[in-house]
Amino acid sequence: MSTSNTPRIGITLGDCAGIGPEIVDLALNSNRIARTVESKVIGKYPGSRPGNPTAESARAAAAALEEAITLARRGELDAIVTGPVHKARMYEVGFKFPGQTEFFAERCGIENFAMCLTARKITVALVTAHLPLREAASALKQSEIVRVGLLLADFLYSRSVSSPRIAVAGLNPHAGESGTLGREEIEIIGPAVSELQSKIENGESRIVGPVSPDTVFHRAIEGEFDAVLCMYHDQGLIPLKLHAFHEGVNVTLGLPFPRTSPDHGTAFEIAGKGIARPDSMIAAINLAVELASAKL
Repeated sequence: MSTSNTPRIGITLGDCAGIGPEIVDLALNSNRIARTVESKVIGKYPGSRPGNPTAESARAAAAALEEAITLARRGELDAIVTGPVHKARMYEVGFKFPGQTEFFAERCGIENFAMCLTARKITVALVTAHLPLREAASALKQSEIVRVGLLLADFLYSRSVSSPRIAVAGLNPHAGESGTLGREEIEIIGPAVSELQSKIENGESRIVGPVSPDTVFHRAIEGEFDAVLCMYHDQGLIPLKLHAFHEGVNVTLGLPFPRTSPDHGTAFEIAGKGIARPDSMIAAINLAVELASAKL
């Protein structure tokens, strides 16, 4: 870790055929980045043209990830912000992970990790993430809900939320309608909520659920909850992107250092056209600075 109070942030370019290089440059020159930061851009242009991804651009993106994690593990970076990559292209060149989240967890030897996203008034953590929807329900376990819920509470503590208010979303319509629309809420989610209440609730802290998924995000935006614990990927990402599409930030919970990324893809179709917006990258860098500063 840095011996000064200035966090050192590594920023990967992602797939250079996408909008990653553009939004990194725009962000760093936007005057909207925290001033107390040392930034290091990681990645090389492999001769690819904007909008034309190649195996070389995917390999360069993977190499940037390896360089970033090496620097972080050496203590030369306090946080990492990653540009967007194209997973199918990455798989073609031997990238074996479902996403960058899993890459960082494996390289750090971490099994207790989770995917969290935040923007404006919504923060969500995902109990199941990169799974086909048909597999998500069968993958739900009380222990996993509790594990991710505790990571989510720790994330809120790191952002100075001393008494977190977390809503645990149901899986089924109307949170199962007392078992008539599914029993996961009764047999899995409800017991997990009770366990989380026993481990987290104190003072003004409050863990509630299972809450009907069709109302929980409105209640969060209205200020009733600090975060929502979601059962599957799109349950959390659809409302977050509807609420703040251009400002979403992906955070990997459980790592020994903060890792954030903009919550959008490579956008090959607009790369090089001068219309890419850096808002999400700016938010990702600023959150990395905030989280890293809290550790210094």
